[in-house]
Amino acid sequence: MKNYFAPWVKTSTLQFIREARRTPGFSWFDVLHGLVYARWTYLYIGIGIGEHPLAKRLKPSISQMSRLLARRNGRRMAASTGVADADFLPPQKPRRTFADTYHGKVVPLESARQLVMVNEDVRLPDLEKIIPYQRARDIILTNPDHIVVLDCPCRVSRPDPCLPLDVCLVIGEPFAGYVIEHHPTRSRWISRQEATAILEAEHARGHVHHAFFKDVMLGRFYAICNCCACCCGAMQAQRNGTPMLTSSGYIAQVDESLCIGCGDCEETCQFQALTIVDYQSQVDFARCMGCGVCVTQCSQGAISLERALEKGEPLEIFALMEEARQASI
Repeated sequence: MKNYFAPWVKTSTLQFIREARRTPGFSWFDVLHGLVYARWTYLYIGIGIGEHPLAKRLKPSISQMSRLLARRNGRRMAASTGVADADFLPPQKPRRTFADTYHGKVVPLESARQLVMVNEDVRLPDLEKIIPYQRARDIILTNPDHIVVLDCPCRVSRPDPCLPLDVCLVIGEPFAGYVIEHHPTRSRWISRQEATAILEAEHARGHVHHAFFKDVMLGRFYAICNCCACCCGAMQAQRNGTPMLTSSGYIAQVDESLCIGCGDCEETCQFQALTIVDYQSQVDFARCMGCGVCVTQCSQGAISLERALEKGEPLEIFALMEEARQASI
């Protein structure tokens, strides 16, 4: 694509804007917000998690912006539902919250591997049963072999972060190209095999994989976060009552005949869902997100992941792609 605006506007910026304008319901305000988020990711997230020096100074402005966005989302919802005032929407149509605009789906290691091994363009819109948020729940992958690893914005923002820093995977276009062009010192192109190696290394460290979605990133899946409770802003928000993460659809199960109560699982669980009681590991159903870290951390092989219907549907992209093929026949 020839860029007639160079050197003032980067090619990846034009690609993002063109894709955004093809996205139904995506306004110019959303375009601007998306470009700001992707261009100044470290500032955006650093302020969001309260680690940036400007966080306290900008807090009143951020609160005001949040109220404006809430009102704007309310007007959108009122227009789409025919209800005059979004404050009086029926219970089945709740007001959209911050978590609806920016959230992650916990995925076990094998599901994360599948996301980086897709070898064809994918269009899986409105995955409500899998991504139970009102916005940002599409998987639309263009050039899925375009993968960039980025220094984790959450870790970079922390005074004493976990290492390594380069663990965030940005997948497909226009996202990968935008990140590499605007963050050349903090990102690099990698192959699917390199992406898989990063996932496996992070899993071995006891860290959790999240497939991330954001409204102003075209309402789609755009990245895999591989992080820990001490650094990850989303995991800390989840712990503090903001539901930014949804379960993998699985839950940990303990085989009492194999468990020796060593406590390794309790120490490594990023969601504080495992505790040792009377020399046996017990799972807190409400807290367990089904990440699978405890399964490989248990030296006795006493823990497994089991499907939990109450936790929603898993994000297994190869199965979803096959279902879409069958539906189109």
